[in-house]
Amino acid sequence: MEKLRKMVNQIAYTPPQDRLRTLSTLQFSLIPLLSLASTLYGFALPLRHRLYHLGLLHKDRLPVPVISVGNLTWGGNGKTPMVEFLAVWLAAAGSSPLILTRGYGGADEAKMLQRHLAGTPVKIGVGANRANTAACFLKRYGHISLCKHGYSDFEKHFSDNKQGNCSYSDQIGVAILDDGMQHISLWRDIEIVMVNAMIPWGNHQLIPLGPLREPLTTLTRADIVVIHHADMVSKKDVEAIASEVRKVKNSLPIFLSRLTPLYFLKAGNMSCKLALMDIHSTLVLCVSAIGSADSFVERMKKLEPAYVDRLDFSDHHLFQAKDIDMIRLRLRNLQSEFAMKPVVVVTEKDYDRAPEVLTYLDPYEVLVLCSSLQILPHNGNTEESFKKCLWQHLEVSNKV
Repeated sequence: MEKLRKMVNQIAYTPPQDRLRTLSTLQFSLIPLLSLASTLYGFALPLRHRLYHLGLLHKDRLPVPVISVGNLTWGGNGKTPMVEFLAVWLAAAGSSPLILTRGYGGADEAKMLQRHLAGTPVKIGVGANRANTAACFLKRYGHISLCKHGYSDFEKHFSDNKQGNCSYSDQIGVAILDDGMQHISLWRDIEIVMVNAMIPWGNHQLIPLGPLREPLTTLTRADIVVIHHADMVSKKDVEAIASEVRKVKNSLPIFLSRLTPLYFLKAGNMSCKLALMDIHSTLVLCVSAIGSADSFVERMKKLEPAYVDRLDFSDHHLFQAKDIDMIRLRLRNLQSEFAMKPVVVVTEKDYDRAPEVLTYLDPYEVLVLCSSLQILPHNGNTEESFKKCLWQHLEVSNKV
């Protein structure tokens, strides 16, 4: 199954003109079947939206503002880091955000958020039915309006809380919908769409032939677009993506973001923090099961280890005994080739998915790369203007 996922993923991100050069005979044989499935999926999408529009399917609405963070393609778009960014900002301003996540693939994202946000007023609801999950939390904690005196007053709460001068409310002030764009059964007040700058649209086909969950025209539903991993591509590539977005909806505010490496943690002792420079001149094997392994590997290379090798698995893959054997074999081969002991580096998602599995890589050290999302300045847009843009949309929702 893992091999099939990799083959389909390669097809999805290979432009039609490059298929002859890059795809195998087996992959070519899959294209007609994938194409048929994509066509059927393309017919079902507008029908589903129409049913909700006509009221034949029920759409739930929460008594608090809902910020949806989603994307048009599968995996690797920075949704969860953006969710955490929003939750930290809102919590620091005295609100008590409720994150609603489905807990897919071993609930690695939910576990990571719970670890990061422990000790804050942020609440995390896990479940496929986000409306029911939200209802349970709202019944337990109640809800409260966000600050009614405008953005400057909201930011004053943010400043006071950072200095420890203001108390938090346990009542929920806002809900953040993780991976919410296609979860149309829940009403949202703000639709943030994340775009991976390194592989924005793949072959422009709908799943499973391509990576698109919905066609680009559905960007008309977006309120804000964030081009993630913008620091990993050229300005020309960023502008090309922005141009495609504006062709669909010229008025869309477009922001840029990156995932900034902070430090390493030891997988066997997560209280032990290592500086990024500690990896310098080290032999590294990057092991990941995430949506955008390329960005992870390229960021590791920028830290200037002696050499970086990689083993990639499909997004949310749960490591099995055979995978551990494969990793150990690669480590032994690297040690033999370079005459130095390699270090395994994983992402936080990979660690949180199944931390106990990584202990089987002993005696090789396993480090966890910790990162956070950062809004990059671009064409006058900054982190401050991003927050103001969010606030303006919340004001329009008439719930602030």
